[in-house]
Amino acid sequence: MRMRKKKWVRPFLEEEDTYLLETPDDLDIDRPLYLEIGMGMGDFITESAKEDPGIFYIGLEKDETCVARAIKKAEELKLENLRIMLLNADLINEYFREKSVDRIYLHFSDPWPKKGHHKRRLTYPSFLEIYKRVLKDDGIIIFKTDNADFFTDSLEYFKEAGLKTLDISYDYHSVPRKEPLTAYERKFRDLGEPIYWIKLSK
Repeated sequence: MRMRKKKWVRPFLEEEDTYLLETPDDLDIDRPLYLEIGMGMGDFITESAKEDPGIFYIGLEKDETCVARAIKKAEELKLENLRIMLLNADLINEYFREKSVDRIYLHFSDPWPKKGHHKRRLTYPSFLEIYKRVLKDDGIIIFKTDNADFFTDSLEYFKEAGLKTLDISYDYHSVPRKEPLTAYERKFRDLGEPIYWIKLSK
């Protein structure tokens, strides 16, 4: 989700010293670690952290305005089990140790529909190899999108990467779910549009 940059964002992030994380090595994590890549404004990850204090959450996002807004939500909720990184997904290998992550969420990533841009997709095999490295042996990937073509292509990427399908849905909201919604998901659900979802393991 790309937003127009606000004047307050850069000074806010420069002063922020609680939720904005440089590297996970700065943390002493004593519980499972869940990572959301491309968290947008943080609706899902902040609510998840609030509902499940037994999990430590890290949100990754490359847009400064989204990061700042997510941090404000975390501050309002006084979350101690959440940190946020201003980081591109292709740099995950440089910041996360091998087999350090229990779960990765990919929610409504940019589908990059043009064929020449497919390598930028967060489900593309080159990204999946990065995820496989940082995931524990029993680690989980959850992917969710409203784009049918993106989902179909991603199924092939997952197969190529040797990931195992644990569960799959082509109409995720046909069965009531209790998990928090992303901003995009709320919009698509209200419009009655299908959501495509898959749960995978290494």
